[in-house]
Amino acid sequence: MINLDKLAKAFTKGVYEIEDRSRLVIQPKSLLSEFTTVKHGFLFIIRGGARIRVNGTVYELRPGSVFHAAPGMQMDSQVIGQSELEYYSLFYKLDMPEEMNSTHEFDSHFKLEPGANLKIIELLIMLHQNAHPSGEIGKLRIKELFLSLMHQVLIACSYRENDSSPNQKMVDEALAYIKLHYMNSLTLGELAEQHAMSANRFSYLFHKYTGLRPIDYVVNYRLERACELLKAGNFPIREIADRVGYDNPLYFSRLFKKKFGVSPSAYK
Repeated sequence: MINLDKLAKAFTKGVYEIEDRSRLVIQPKSLLSEFTTVKHGFLFIIRGGARIRVNGTVYELRPGSVFHAAPGMQMDSQVIGQSELEYYSLFYKLDMPEEMNSTHEFDSHFKLEPGANLKIIELLIMLHQNAHPSGEIGKLRIKELFLSLMHQVLIACSYRENDSSPNQKMVDEALAYIKLHYMNSLTLGELAEQHAMSANRFSYLFHKYTGLRPIDYVVNYRLERACELLKAGNFPIREIADRVGYDNPLYFSRLFKKKFGVSPSAYK
């Protein structure tokens, strides 16, 4: 297991430059034949699952997993499960000071499990949106975002190591996933599959820790976001419904009135 304190020290002492970052969506059961890595890099898994083999070591990656590899490693991978694999990749160039051992953490392959943390996802999105920084100030902003990202990853890993409840972690990951994907079609089966559980078991645990069934939570979260949109501007009801995951504005309006006692147009 990677030592979190040593990894934090490497981030503190190292001099690095972010060279590339991207977001990719890979189809189920896709295969990537063996190749040799050429850069230091991280993969941040958002949804779906993958099996990666690096120099003979196999890693199972799921939503919330963070994987690292260094140059000169033999790697192949496969998307597992029936879902698409969505992930962010981040590659960097690293220079370490002479006083640090040449075989530092960044020259190894490892996996971190911070969980599907919403703050981590938000920072990944911001890094992706700032793909082409302007000038040195822009580059400084990228480094700031990267350090904030890795700080969140290490803090979340430390928290999970000290938390003895894997079910609580699973629910936290599910909540983060819902908050990121609420505008898409979400089913109980899909949410359960993300955590390799039956729908009944997943629903039971979700209710135990949140007081709501998963789909009830999705509906409530969507309607809360709809309220924010209604307050923010003069958007058509159809557009608001679509933005929060409903292609039928009449159905959306019925749900809204049932929860808040007034129609969306009256709420505006």
